[in-house]
Amino acid sequence: MNATAAERVSLAEHLAALRRAVDAALDRWLPTERDCPPTLAAAMRYAVFPSGKRLRPVLVLLAAEACGGSIDVAMPAASAVELVHCYSLVHDDLPAMDDDDLRRGRPTCHVAFGEAMGILAGDALLTLAFDIVARHSATPQLAAESCRELATAAGAAGMVGGQVDDVARASSLPMSEKERAGRLEACPTATDSLERLQSIHARKTGAMMLASVRLGGIAARADAGAMTALDCYGRRIGVAFQIADDLLDACGTEARTGKRTGKDGGRGKMTYPGVVGIDESRRLARTLCDEACRAVAILGDRAERLRQLAEFIVERDH
Repeated sequence: MNATAAERVSLAEHLAALRRAVDAALDRWLPTERDCPPTLAAAMRYAVFPSGKRLRPVLVLLAAEACGGSIDVAMPAASAVELVHCYSLVHDDLPAMDDDDLRRGRPTCHVAFGEAMGILAGDALLTLAFDIVARHSATPQLAAESCRELATAAGAAGMVGGQVDDVARASSLPMSEKERAGRLEACPTATDSLERLQSIHARKTGAMMLASVRLGGIAARADAGAMTALDCYGRRIGVAFQIADDLLDACGTEARTGKRTGKDGGRGKMTYPGVVGIDESRRLARTLCDEACRAVAILGDRAERLRQLAEFIVERDH
């Protein structure tokens, strides 16, 4: 279900407008040198600007729109999601983690500001995310529900837990005997490897994608049927995005992606192309996209932007 050229232009314009709105909100809520040590303020802004795809906050806002909600009401949650994402990138790039020196076409935060300041800037972005939701949500109930959703997705059972498993496979992170036996068993089958990969990325990447659309639904006070549709959409889009990201690392160029490519396989990290091959990875991404689009069909025409975004995610080249 490929979008027409006119629809793509319309989607691009709409996404650009949403990104500008998110950027304006982040600029307003990020601290300045009057609020905290100047170097910390600079490092936090460096990690957030210039903007990347802003995919997660856009998902919050599009999900809210699809459920008849307000962009303004959803904006605190959208901004918080992006700050959590930016914190995770700063920490993932550190030498102890993925050891990346390039992000969005320029030096990573710890390269630009030093490793200690990179850690502290990430810490500050994470805590600011919850401060924004607590202070600026439309109602106390919305603040509480949004904080719970975000904390679950970002914490030990979600993104952080997925990152632990991902890094542990390619490093010497401590593991229990049970974990070691499970991860070092001889000659795992392709099915076993795919299941492990799916488990890692359902938490590392998928949890925040799912939380993004759920936060949009929560802001819009969506009913149970709409939330079920968003859940299905979010789970599939999260995996599809990771597959597309793995394909870009395997097949893309540094000039297009703005970061080092070909690094995951060299570090022994599990990727979809490495486990099932490039062609099967592309087929899986397409299947997930189609399933995501069908899931939100019950939301009617208001979900058209979500359907178009699903197409963009699997077809992107950067």
